[in-house]
Amino acid sequence: MFHLDRTSYARGAAVDIGRVGVWHPMIAKAPAEEVRRAAGRIEALGYGAIWVNEGWGGKEPFTVAAIVLAATERIAVGTGIANLWVRDAATMAAASVALADGYPGRFLLGIGVSHAPLVGQRGHHYDKPLATMRAYLDAMDEAAQILPKAEFPRVLAALRPKMLELARDRASGAHPYFVPPEHTVQARRILGPDRLLIPEQAVVIESDPARAREIARTHMAYYLTLPNYLNNLRTLGFTDGDFADGGSDRLVDAIVAWGDTDAIVKRVRAHLDAGADHVAIQPLSPDDPDLQDALTQLTHLAPSLGL
Repeated sequence: MFHLDRTSYARGAAVDIGRVGVWHPMIAKAPAEEVRRAAGRIEALGYGAIWVNEGWGGKEPFTVAAIVLAATERIAVGTGIANLWVRDAATMAAASVALADGYPGRFLLGIGVSHAPLVGQRGHHYDKPLATMRAYLDAMDEAAQILPKAEFPRVLAALRPKMLELARDRASGAHPYFVPPEHTVQARRILGPDRLLIPEQAVVIESDPARAREIARTHMAYYLTLPNYLNNLRTLGFTDGDFADGGSDRLVDAIVAWGDTDAIVKRVRAHLDAGADHVAIQPLSPDDPDLQDALTQLTHLAPSLGL
């Protein structure tokens, strides 16, 4: 049994997100009724938060967050991550206020600069992500002055030191994606003790090394084409050789936790011990992302996670 303090409060607002939450791409893609059922099940299992991503081919995350919030009673819901290129700062602030006002103490805003290829698909020019984020936060804060008052924490999709420093200085913390516990150590050092740190962790309950790594490499393939992730991994000691041919075993094992329940719990604990407040686990499936298979894995993991 994994014993932990189940409560983790988001800095800047009284949002109880627990120590372990769920990140899954199908939350933003599956039919609404399936998402409602999944959200209710995740809440009943004791997970503390559901993270709604914004990706190419997915639904609009604030709308999905509203569906999830309406279908549940207590679980926190965060955007992981809302893309600042998709909506202007005033709209981002207004959408966040609407959800925080409608569901007090249950909404978190996760915001990020995305990646050059994805931004280009939307017809924008990706340039100077740090300056872009800083200016965007300025505009959000200006818009907030005339919006109705509603408290919600905002976290940034921060990977490297400068963006982590911005998350420390201008946000409630950071929500890194595609990172091992070694990154969590560095992120906590930069953020300091009083900012929220929420890493995502891909997991697969599969004890056969070849099969587990095959599933992991399918998941990792696209992310290994994005420079932001590769540059961050280089700072952690990985090289171009680790990125070739779907990823070295060393890289695969660092990014995806696989094995039996104890192995998954050990990785979650590693992030928490490294300074994470909350770990958003993403269950991987053998083929395409599968929400029902994810629920099976989450059900299996919940007792060992102490939920």
